[in-house]
Amino acid sequence: MKTPLAKATVLLPVLAALTACIPSPEDLETTPVKVQTPKGVVTCQLYRPDRVTWDRAIDFPADKMSVPEADAYCKQEGQRQLK
Repeated sequence: MKTPLAKATVLLPVLAALTACIPSPEDLETTPVKVQTPKGVVTCQLYRPDRVTWDRAIDFPADKMSVPEADAYCKQEGQRQLK
């Protein structure tokens, strides 16, 4: 029977290798885009062209809209670019 230390010795390199394979959002960023909305211009950071999960606003008129509202415009833009 293996000891916990032996198991950890085997699992740690495997986990490290798997972690290196997972991209971070920064690796998938596209050039930011500006979206004209009724409340002003929202600058969006879009990520993968086949998903909109990470798409978010990086600049927006904070006196006219909330962060969730600005992010929603960015997700809409990501969806629009999918089509």
